[in-house]
Amino acid sequence: MSATNPNDKLVRMANQIALFFRSYPEDEAVAGIHNHIVAFWTPKMRRDLDGYAEAAGDRLDPLVRTALSSQPTTDSPVRPATRNPQLAGEGASDAG
Repeated sequence: MSATNPNDKLVRMANQIALFFRSYPEDEAVAGIHNHIVAFWTPKMRRDLDGYAEAAGDRLDPLVRTALSSQPTTDSPVRPATRNPQLAGEGASDAG
């Protein structure tokens, strides 16, 4: 039985993020994926995924590859208050 690479979990997580954003136009999806990974993943997780992307081959969603290799050219479709933990509470509530 072969052991799985620990980075396979990062691939799976990144692909789940891509699945969420897949219904948006490509530029917005890429921005959403990029912003989510930058805001919520540790620097080590980002480095590990980036370093493993080539070895992951076609198991890594093409939207994730684009999000890793470029800066977004448009805004994420997700509200700023929900895509960045540092903005928690800003505009996240529609209460009074």
